[in-house]
Amino acid sequence: MHELPRLSSLATLILELLSEHGPMYGLEMVDASRGRLKRGSIYVTLARMVDKGYVKSKEVEGEGQGPPRTVYRSTGYGMRLLSAWQLAGKALLESRA
Repeated sequence: MHELPRLSSLATLILELLSEHGPMYGLEMVDASRGRLKRGSIYVTLARMVDKGYVKSKEVEGEGQGPPRTVYRSTGYGMRLLSAWQLAGKALLESRA
């Protein structure tokens, strides 16, 4: 049996935001997180998540004359991992009741 890959609290939050809102820019996630994500850590966490296959990134043209921006979306693997951790957490809480 395979061990469930670890999912940090920041990665969990990012996957939850992407699940709820769909593709987003990093700073959109910071705003949507209501202070739980910080500008200084979002892009490091996103880069790790891309490397692990939890999210995908895509460069899109900037609005007007702005520079290209990177939009992130969850992968099927990332969503399955989030779901597995949510189920595991729920089972743990139920076992304590």
